[in-house]
Amino acid sequence: AAAQNWMAGLHLWHNLHGAPWYGKWLLRAATAGLSKVVPSSSKRPRRPPVTLEHMHALFRGLDFSNAFDSAVFAVASIAFWCCCRLGELVIDSPNRFHSSRHVSRSSPIRRCFPLKGTPYTVFHIPWTKTSHGDGTDIIASKMNDPTNPVTAFNHHLSVNSSIPPSSPLFSFETEGGSWSPLTRPWFLARCNQVWREAKLLELTGHCFRIGGASELLLRGVPPDVVAMQGRWKSRAFLEYWRKIESIL
Repeated sequence: AAAQNWMAGLHLWHNLHGAPWYGKWLLRAATAGLSKVVPSSSKRPRRPPVTLEHMHALFRGLDFSNAFDSAVFAVASIAFWCCCRLGELVIDSPNRFHSSRHVSRSSPIRRCFPLKGTPYTVFHIPWTKTSHGDGTDIIASKMNDPTNPVTAFNHHLSVNSSIPPSSPLFSFETEGGSWSPLTRPWFLARCNQVWREAKLLELTGHCFRIGGASELLLRGVPPDVVAMQGRWKSRAFLEYWRKIESIL
């Protein structure tokens, strides 16, 4: 990956200066050869996915009368079924919220009920890793599963109804009529607590995106639709497939 990024920088330099670029095929061959000699100590192990079993454990283990747990489950369901990066939904720490990069409670929410189709909910996030400041729409479709993201999202909004419009979308009410934003460390700690009690593998935030894509493919959703849901711009999303033997 480091070599590919370095060569992409060279390609960009040529484009910026109007210089012809002749390195495509030669460098592709060089990268392929380089990948074969990379020592195993330099390779990061493939991260396992959040599975449907993990999601059902959250459904059973979280307390939906609790404002914090309701926010956690909403984020988990949307991150999984909408193949989101966790950073698109929650912030790293309570003082790291910026309205230009993070979705707020005031973001318009559209609820759609097609006459012949699946109900879905749409909200806009202002920034993503690939689109940057253009943001994108997150589309949560109703799923025939207890972890249905539309239900989880609506429940979160109902339980945490007194959150100020300027706060992060996935904030939760606390004692004394106050509120707090849901942060990545709090979210992951709560999920892993439930999974640990259920004797399941503890996971990281990116595992939701991996698991959601895998589960949609296992359900027969066309790869192009999965790529659109996860906002992958190329077939690179196929690298995230897990349980590939089941898919085939």
